Amino acid sequence: MSYPSLFPVGPTSTLAQGLADSPGPAPAGAAPQADAPTTDATDPAAPAASGGTFAQAIAAASQATGLDPRLIAAVAQAESGGDPTAVSSVGAEGLMQLMPGTAQALGVQNAFDPVQNAVGGATYLKEMLQEFNGSLPLALAAYNAGPGAVQEYDGIPPYPETEAYVRGVLQSYQTAVDGQ
Repeated sequence: MSYPSLFPVGPTSTLAQGLADSPGPAPAGAAPQADAPTTDATDPAAPAASGGTFAQAIAAASQATGLDPRLIAAVAQAESGGDPTAVSSVGAEGLMQLMPGTAQALGVQNAFDPVQNAVGGATYLKEMLQEFNGSLPLALAAYNAGPGAVQEYDGIPPYPETEAYVRGVLQSYQTAVDGQ
């Protein structure tokens, strides 16, 4: 299965080049992208806590990282169902289900602010893409199970939850791409 460019900003010939060429954080006061995706699971007009709507959070994360907003939305849906107030049984918080230590390391001050959380989660996902040489399946596995597990198994760890997570996000992302 092939995936579209994860970096919709400008022409890139490879994912690795896209990572190298992708924009850094947006300048202060920059307007979010107007064409951010929404999903049926989340009302795009409903406020998502103090950070705005789901669509605004995804747009801000895409603008900050250069990642495809459809990919970020697919991860957010898999992680929290689009709920910026979600807390997992292991303590992961917010839209992109960041663990408190990871959120702190990423500079996220309020994990329940959808924009901060989405930007933090997308930044972490981009780091995983870089660590795993642009492999989206491996980056998603690392997002879910941790980069150490991916390294230990030299691929997607044989954890049913992680295998289902990677399949689900890839399928959601491909569906969003095909829907355009």
